[in-house]
Amino acid sequence: MRKSLFWMTIILLAGWTGIFSTPGAWGADKRINVLTLEDALGIALEKNKDIQKAREYKNSVEGRYIEERSAAFPQLQITGSVSRSRDESQKVYGRMFPLESESRSAEVGLSQALYTFGRVGAAIRAAKGGLATAEDQMRIFRQAVIRDVSSSFYDILLARELHGLAVQTLEQKVRHLDEARRKHAAGVATEYDVLAAEVAVQNARPEVIRKESLVRLSREKLKFLLGMNGQEVDVQGTLEAGLAAPPRYEEAVQAAWKNRPELSDLNKRVEIAKELVTIYGAGDKPRVDFRGGYGWREQIMGADKENGQVWTAGIHLTFPFFDGLRTRGKVAQARSEVASLKIDEARTRDSISLQVSEAVSACLEAGEIVIAISGTVKQAERLLFMAEKGYEYGVKTKLDVDDAELNLTLAKGNLARAKRDYLVAVVTFDWVKGMLGEKVRSD
Repeated sequence: MRKSLFWMTIILLAGWTGIFSTPGAWGADKRINVLTLEDALGIALEKNKDIQKAREYKNSVEGRYIEERSAAFPQLQITGSVSRSRDESQKVYGRMFPLESESRSAEVGLSQALYTFGRVGAAIRAAKGGLATAEDQMRIFRQAVIRDVSSSFYDILLARELHGLAVQTLEQKVRHLDEARRKHAAGVATEYDVLAAEVAVQNARPEVIRKESLVRLSREKLKFLLGMNGQEVDVQGTLEAGLAAPPRYEEAVQAAWKNRPELSDLNKRVEIAKELVTIYGAGDKPRVDFRGGYGWREQIMGADKENGQVWTAGIHLTFPFFDGLRTRGKVAQARSEVASLKIDEARTRDSISLQVSEAVSACLEAGEIVIAISGTVKQAERLLFMAEKGYEYGVKTKLDVDDAELNLTLAKGNLARAKRDYLVAVVTFDWVKGMLGEKVRSD
């Protein structure tokens, strides 16, 4: 009975371990999308909602550029009219019938701005700058998505590692329970030993459930970032990564100032705001337009009927020399916006410098922890082996075994976390420098 219970428990735990340790087989049975990191990043760049919104923003800015550019091109329009009039007052001049007339006309009109005091040129340059900011916005969202998806991917791998450790701990507790029952049956262990082993098994089960829930929640977060709601996703990969040379702050901060899309975006917004100063400043300045038209007109008045071609052409000057100081107010607002954007740019530079410092420290810390703990796991495994053998031969106590198990679990868990932290720190470091994912950019 005891042996069958032991093997049933082992089979159940092996099933749990298979679910969370071999995603390929599980994905085949449950039709789950099993993704590598490259697969996940490719899907995110295509389906992530922030990326899609950035694309639509770019489309909107392109439309705005076309709209502003149209002011520099000739404007053409076709007009046509048919009218009829009747004037009863004409009877007083000896007419027996009121005066009636009818006219028909069709015309093609043209207008072209000749001089606008820089307004049209500034509007086109501002719209062109808007196109560049749209590309910067796309880069901002793209890099943020790559950073978040990579971190979420590594979180799933870590959660799976921790779940595996919890399962292994439970398996060890079950083996100890079986050993305690065997010794109790042989008369070399007390009922207290069996009861203590049973309690240890029950106390180990909640941790398995918690880690199982952590894996599920981590997968849900990745699914959200990928924009794959309604589908199941899992990942395959490892937390293994070679340690690179420690990054240098001075080089990193210079790269960040050069490559961060946030700074590029702010710089272009400053230039756009300067063009707005020019646009608003032309509000009370003269402008010159050419207007012309060519068409046909027919006039019918009583029994008389005349028709023929007509054309007009002229240069028109408009000079709103006083608009109640509205232009002055708009210019003041635009200049204040330029100053505010420059302040934002300086503040962003300071913030980026701090981010670089934090990212460099995170890489150094995580790398040193990985190096420090890597050898500890093997030592803890050997210590546990020696404690279990000693307990089996009666030269070690149950407390010695428990201590060895705890040390091994902590060592493996700390190593897994350190590897995850190092991988995330590297990704964050590339993001801080503004270089994350630039080689996989695609629209």
